Amino acid sequence: MRLGLQVSHFSWPGSPASIGSTFGRIATDAEAAGMASLWVMDHFFQIRGIGPPELEMLEGYTALAFAAGQTSRIELGTLVTGVTYRHPGILAKTVTTLDVLSGGRAWLGIGAAWNELEHRGLGVPFPPVGERFERLEETLQIVLQMWSEDDGPYRGSHYSLDRTLNSPQAIRHPHPPILVGGMGEKKTLRLVATYADAANFFDVGPRRLEGTCEVLRGHCDDVGRDYDAITKTVLTRLSLSDSGRPAPSGEPTLSVAAAVDRLGALADAGIDDAILGMGNDTDPDAYPLVAEVARQVAGITATGR
Repeated sequence: MRLGLQVSHFSWPGSPASIGSTFGRIATDAEAAGMASLWVMDHFFQIRGIGPPELEMLEGYTALAFAAGQTSRIELGTLVTGVTYRHPGILAKTVTTLDVLSGGRAWLGIGAAWNELEHRGLGVPFPPVGERFERLEETLQIVLQMWSEDDGPYRGSHYSLDRTLNSPQAIRHPHPPILVGGMGEKKTLRLVATYADAANFFDVGPRRLEGTCEVLRGHCDDVGRDYDAITKTVLTRLSLSDSGRPAPSGEPTLSVAAAVDRLGALADAGIDDAILGMGNDTDPDAYPLVAEVARQVAGITATGR
């Protein structure tokens, strides 16, 4: 199993002046610990479940570009970009730029978008869910065309591009990996099977994740896709502590050993990559425990034990 780290909270002591140095240290420490990937949310307001909307939130691709300049190996992506936030052609250019400047480390994480509050707040159109999924499928078609040799027009129901020119092209071949986030069995998993290189699920427990993977396998069979060619990832939220004290939110904390056991159960359920979200990420000193989890998982993966 590969491990990634999601940073979703930027309201650290001394912010906003401390945000750059703290986030940079987290990125370099994650890379030094051997973590495979670093992710940020693509939101403009902080989201419910983490904090009030007034908390600090960085624009995702600017944050990833900053992290790219601090690191040399770790892969970089948003978990996930809402399809409504950026025109597909501009999104392809943005991810391509990140890929070129990072030396081929960018991912495109994308989904149908959900946070109506920030759409309304910033004046971004928020169409009904059915239309958002239509736009998601067209966006996937557009970015794949822009990451190909075909720079001709694209005509869809929602988007019309006269020339899908993308120069320079991405360094990563055949293109930056595409990850679709969500667990909807009828639409989302079909889009994964048809267009994506990876799926991202929420941690709903090993048994339910096994069922989700089987639904994805069925869609792959339907479209003639190799199920094993799709990376199955899960976002799991951990609160780590070496003292046993609850997190500031009051939620229980896990020891490093307990976290490693939990990740092992996810691997047994068919998950390839676990992306760790920190339940106590208001405390930047909690991140060294994530590094220790990464080291132990890497050792287990290397030895097969």
